[in-house]
Amino acid sequence: MAIGVHRKTIAYIDKKAISTNVQQEIKRLDENVVLYAVVKANGYGHGAVEVAAAAKEGGASGFCVAILDEALELRKAGFTEPILIMGLVDATYADLIALNKLSVAVSSLDWLERANKIVKNNGCEEKLLVHIALDTGMGRIGIRIPEELQEVEQWINKSETTYFEGVFTHFATADSPDQEQFIEQAEKFNTLIASLHRKPPFIHVANSATALWHQSCSSNMIRFGIAMYGLNPSGGILKEPYKLVPAMRISSEVNYVKQMKLGDTVGYGATYSAKEGEWVGTVPIGYADGWRRDLQGQDVLVDGKRCEIIGRICMDQCMIRLPYEVEEGTEVILVGESENEKITLQDIANHLGTIHYEIACGLATRVPRIYI
Repeated sequence: MAIGVHRKTIAYIDKKAISTNVQQEIKRLDENVVLYAVVKANGYGHGAVEVAAAAKEGGASGFCVAILDEALELRKAGFTEPILIMGLVDATYADLIALNKLSVAVSSLDWLERANKIVKNNGCEEKLLVHIALDTGMGRIGIRIPEELQEVEQWINKSETTYFEGVFTHFATADSPDQEQFIEQAEKFNTLIASLHRKPPFIHVANSATALWHQSCSSNMIRFGIAMYGLNPSGGILKEPYKLVPAMRISSEVNYVKQMKLGDTVGYGATYSAKEGEWVGTVPIGYADGWRRDLQGQDVLVDGKRCEIIGRICMDQCMIRLPYEVEEGTEVILVGESENEKITLQDIANHLGTIHYEIACGLATRVPRIYI
């Protein structure tokens, strides 16, 4: 997709905000605990390479991604720090993983046996670094019973191609006030860990929510994700222990202004009818940019004043009701601050009945990211 550098719809990414959020979390960690910055999904829509650099500046020791290609992107960009691929990768690429000194999540003995053949057959001299995933209640990937974990551990200990670098789980409700499920998962994890003959260098359970609100968990690696971008993992249900600094600001402009007559309609389906004399502005952003069609009714900011999106959002444009006539080229804040008003990614998520993760990740590549 072409990047829209010749229009004024832009996502500004504050690299200092990312570094600051990382620094604030590191201050709370014990000396033996490291922080890996989670930069999957193009850095949650913020830009993986630039975010990784900002996180490294803030003190991150390594990175987490979801797929092999994201890890290779970081290596190509010159990052030599440890990188953990949290998702499952086809065993066919085991030698590529090993050659690039990447760590990878593993959920079965079958995967290890297939990966071992690939590494051996291709004469790869680098060992395959693995982190065994444990499913303690997320129901996604991972080993569930001690016997299976012991079998995998025994196989790795005999393997000449594989190094048991870590073991981990993921909590489903670390961002919830109700801790029952969290406690149950923690107990299952501890039972599985106790069944190991020898513990690997890294034992980790802490995503952003766990790091913020469950510091008592025995984990020597923090997988710092959404909080690094300045967003509360709970959506504001739980109060963060320190001020998170949002990293993303989205702005555009009013590129066309018109005064409406009574009954004039706006947008596909004619879902909005104007009042006499209303001023309406057109903004060059639409659902092809990730500014979703059902954001009709959401506010944006113009001159520090809230202006409602009226009519259905188009693929490339949307319309807003202005408080008065403004000049074409006037800035429109979709996410960010203007004078005493503020619109957050959480506000957008609340309007859509979803989570801010989805909004940030859904911002299309057509919207340029400018780093400040």
